[in-house]
Amino acid sequence: MDGKVKEQKRHQQKHSGPKAEKKKLRKQGATTEEDGRKRNPKAFAVQSAVRMAKTFHRSQDIKTKKHHIPLVDRTPLDPPPIVIVVVGPPKVGKSTLIRCLIKNFTRQKLGEIHGPVTIVAGKKRRLTFMECNNDINTMIDLAKVADLVLMLIDASFGFEMETFEFLNICQVHGFPRIMGVLTHLDSFKNNKALRKTKKNLKHRFWTEVYQGAKLFYLSGMVFGEYQTQEVKNLGRFISVMKFRPLVWQTSHPYVLADRMEDLTDPERLRTDPKCDRTVSLYGYLRGTYMKNKGQVHIPGVGDFQVSDVNFLPDPCSLPGAQKKRALNEKERLLYAPMAGVGGVVYDKDAVYIDLPASHVNLQQEEGRPTTELVQSLIDTHATLDAKMAASKVSLFSGSATLDSAAVEEQSGEGAGLQETLVLDPHTQRERRKVVFNKGEEEEEEDDDEDEEDDDDSEDSDEDQEDEDGDDLSGFLKKARAESDQASQNVPPPEKKQKLEETKEGGVEVPAFADSEDELERSDEEEESDEEEEEAGRAGDSGHCSEEEEEEEESDEEDDDESGEEDEEGEKENEEDEEEEEEEGSLRWKEGLQQKASQAFLRQQEAAPNLRKLVYGSVLGAETGDEEDEEELGGLFRVSRPQKSKKVTADAIDCSRFNPDTSHDWDLEEMLNSIRDCFVTGKWEEGEDAETLLKQDEELYGDFEDLETGAVHKAQDEQNSENDEEDDEEDGAEGVMKVDEDEKQKKKRLDKKRRLKERFDAEYDDGEATYFDDLKEEMQKQAELNRAEFEDVDDDTRVQYEGFRPGMYVRVEISSLPCEFVVNFDPQYPIILGGLASSEGNVGYLQMRVKKHRWYSRILKTRDPLILSLGWRRFQTIPLYHIEDHNGRHRLLKYTPQHMHCGASIWGPVTPQGTGFLAVQSVSDTKTNNFRIAATGVVLDLDKSVTVVKKLKLIGYPYKIFKNTSFIKGMFNTVLEVAKFEGASVRTVSGVRGQIKKALSSPAGAYRATFEDRLLMSDIVFLRSWFPVSVPQLYNPVSSMLLPVGQKDSWAGMKTLGQLKHELGIRNKPNADSLYKPVVRGPRRFNPLHIPKELQKALPFKSKPKLQQAKGKVPRDLKRPSVIREPHERKVAALLHALSTVHNQKKKKAHTLQHAKHKEFLQEKEKQEDAKLKRQKEARKKLYRVMGQTEQRKQRSSLKGAPQDD
Repeated sequence: MDGKVKEQKRHQQKHSGPKAEKKKLRKQGATTEEDGRKRNPKAFAVQSAVRMAKTFHRSQDIKTKKHHIPLVDRTPLDPPPIVIVVVGPPKVGKSTLIRCLIKNFTRQKLGEIHGPVTIVAGKKRRLTFMECNNDINTMIDLAKVADLVLMLIDASFGFEMETFEFLNICQVHGFPRIMGVLTHLDSFKNNKALRKTKKNLKHRFWTEVYQGAKLFYLSGMVFGEYQTQEVKNLGRFISVMKFRPLVWQTSHPYVLADRMEDLTDPERLRTDPKCDRTVSLYGYLRGTYMKNKGQVHIPGVGDFQVSDVNFLPDPCSLPGAQKKRALNEKERLLYAPMAGVGGVVYDKDAVYIDLPASHVNLQQEEGRPTTELVQSLIDTHATLDAKMAASKVSLFSGSATLDSAAVEEQSGEGAGLQETLVLDPHTQRERRKVVFNKGEEEEEEDDDEDEEDDDDSEDSDEDQEDEDGDDLSGFLKKARAESDQASQNVPPPEKKQKLEETKEGGVEVPAFADSEDELERSDEEEESDEEEEEAGRAGDSGHCSEEEEEEEESDEEDDDESGEEDEEGEKENEEDEEEEEEEGSLRWKEGLQQKASQAFLRQQEAAPNLRKLVYGSVLGAETGDEEDEEELGGLFRVSRPQKSKKVTADAIDCSRFNPDTSHDWDLEEMLNSIRDCFVTGKWEEGEDAETLLKQDEELYGDFEDLETGAVHKAQDEQNSENDEEDDEEDGAEGVMKVDEDEKQKKKRLDKKRRLKERFDAEYDDGEATYFDDLKEEMQKQAELNRAEFEDVDDDTRVQYEGFRPGMYVRVEISSLPCEFVVNFDPQYPIILGGLASSEGNVGYLQMRVKKHRWYSRILKTRDPLILSLGWRRFQTIPLYHIEDHNGRHRLLKYTPQHMHCGASIWGPVTPQGTGFLAVQSVSDTKTNNFRIAATGVVLDLDKSVTVVKKLKLIGYPYKIFKNTSFIKGMFNTVLEVAKFEGASVRTVSGVRGQIKKALSSPAGAYRATFEDRLLMSDIVFLRSWFPVSVPQLYNPVSSMLLPVGQKDSWAGMKTLGQLKHELGIRNKPNADSLYKPVVRGPRRFNPLHIPKELQKALPFKSKPKLQQAKGKVPRDLKRPSVIREPHERKVAALLHALSTVHNQKKKKAHTLQHAKHKEFLQEKEKQEDAKLKRQKEARKKLYRVMGQTEQRKQRSSLKGAPQDD
């Protein structure tokens, strides 16, 4: 076959015919159904009005079910990261999933997952991942702050109890969004079993969450990670998901802390290691606005007063608002201080460099050079200042050396900030403590509070302006003089810093660069860009963003090598940029007043440079004298080619104007001078645009349009030509009239349409519904809320509205227990839940509670119970009660099995309608049972409900009259009887009575009347109601203070049953409560006595005389018994034997006869069936013959019909 493969016949598409027409229509967007409607409108008409109404109502119901009550959107412009809690039983793949998702979003690998991990997932979305362990305390706490729950389920095992426990916790505390994730699917070898398992798990998951809840399948693992595409799909769902605000979260501020620092004085720790600690906690503020000095609750620790709150620069900020589809590598931030990611951590007064052991051992990715930078910083044994202080420089071979002390003496800088190294006893790390001298301490006492509030904002010069703003004008001259003096003999730094010239003295000072890349650049780059940078920086106003600066620099660079080195420098110092912007080392604090004053002068003189924005670089015009050129060491002069007159003249920016000569636009005359520039329309009769154009034509005459080539002539020339063209226009007049008519008609139709639209809008209300109006109202409110403080800076806003959600805050709390710091475990979440003004109090709460249907035991009154209510977890003693039909709250000994009941507790005041859940113990993690004992809701916050208990008082009659009896043994004193006068009593037999009056003796006896006469054996009881007091127990669950590894073993107050079981005590039963066989003695009833008058009225048969008992039969009437002789007895016995035999034979014969008769009947039945069958066949034949005869008759009659006519 020549090795050629036979080519298959290709499919030929039809270009004509019905199918091709349908395809064409589909491509054009038209549907065949529409054609059908046009072709046959009756077929598509309404067949049944009732059915149409039903379908319409159903569609409206479905649409309305999707509606939620619209809430005001209070999310800030920079929303806090979304909290994603990953939940599941142990060894189900929680940490692996978090690592895979982090790698998907940030392209970085994370070793151990400890504490919250915050990442930037998109241009407007950040995510915080938190892993939830099997401890029920952690599950309860994280359910309160979660926005999204990823519920991991081991498909090879099925659902585990932890999954359902967490779902029930979420249902109580406000249901967040829940997504299921099935793992371990690769353990299924059979596809059919896999599909069946997926289906069963999905439907069970839908039952618990809602129909159609999202369930993801992670089919298997590749090299210890889930498949990239599946993780990417899950990440996409997470990054576009919308969230409904939960009531508790939106009404309370809360912080999920991602970092904790102990600020306690080391000297105090040395003297008293168990003293209370001062701790600062860091994290994103969520929920609502937080006020300073408020109250917070830390679950597992207790209630605390906040001593200070500050906002810090965002460590994981969103990228800038640029139009681009994806994030670049620099913007894929990852922030997890507890997991050791982030390298450098900032605080108010220090910078911490952290490098965990895992980062040293593991090979790092190429995309994260920050580790090498941090490693190099750690390896440095001496600081830069120490090296500078030790170094000496001599300008010439024979001259004396200059050291830093000599320079400081001359420049006066020795009196600035100094530092001392202090060993931190906890972290075993040397910390650089700032030491102020006496002169500056007095000056800065007033400014300390301001510095704490500002909390290291990004630009140090702006902070200093705020602090020293009042005194700044006084410092300007002093600062200039100091700066002249300061830079005379300063030794050269290791890295070249860009220098900038001030106008007065020509002194070089470090430029305030927009990014650290510009401060730390290579030597070759310095040389290549020195001229451009020096000139450009002088006129730079600092109004460009960091990215724009980098773009401008990359455009200006022509040398390829310098460009490559710039990129490397950027990568190396990516993390250092953030450090320097926020805090930097202590070195930057030297000479702050001087720098601030110079920066202020520079900002005052500089205006936004349009030429730089358009062309990328500019050479500023310097006003200094040429003679004031700078000298180095008194011998050398710095060459400044950009100061030459030629360059300066060429570089004058014509787009700029001096702000000193600008107009004052607040004046009314200035506004009036340009008011007419923005108006198009008629002012007066002769001033409209048309008249002015005609005047221009008369003035300027004809002109030629160079684009079209048409010649436009003046008005006079046109008039002269009009006479010549009159004849031609007569012919065109008819066409013009038709055009005019068309225009008029169109105008009338437009007018009618507008009127109709206005009428419809006025009377039909358009398509808007009540729901739409409500949504629009909420939208307006949200816009109003945002616009209120939109243009105010953060420091001012915080004073008015508090710290807004989305800010990264530092919360300082004093007097925390030392166990919190010593036993700190990052795997357990630290939540700072803000409390309202009344929520810090403790009082009586009324609740509605129901035992959980999956909990195995019923709950007993006065057994301690652990409640999760609001932010708190605490132990209390509830009293269960139920409301009777008369409004009485009757105490219950146990909770009802499948019914709600009331509960009264002593606990923290929480708003009405808040849900809660109850567990009996938080320590039994190995239990096989469902742990959630009950759920419920808070009803009332006062002691308005009085719970009463039934009390039965028992007495015995000791004197009985007709209907009156004297009762003793119920009361002890006359006073007690007096209290219960008029109370109703009952006997055990059901006779009702009433207490009348106390008797003098015996003490506590009383007279009572009854419906009937009592017997001495009757027991009288009084049913009374006794008020019960609610036990005042509020014991917060302090699980976070337990040692590491024992945080899930908190044990509070034990139940009575547990104590008896542990101590081996058995209950002694009450003898009266034991069941005994009832022994009743015979009762003698008196004969029924009927009065004679009544006997007369009775009918004859009911008269009592007939009911008299029959007497004994007299002896003479009794028949004597016959005594037989021995012979007679033998005869009788023989006759009895013979009769027995005869009876047996007779019985046997009867049985045989019955059997024969049965057989006969069966035979007869068969014969009868055969007879009936024969008769049926005969009937069939007969009917067939009769039918055929009838048909023949009919046919013959039909044939003969026309002949009769």
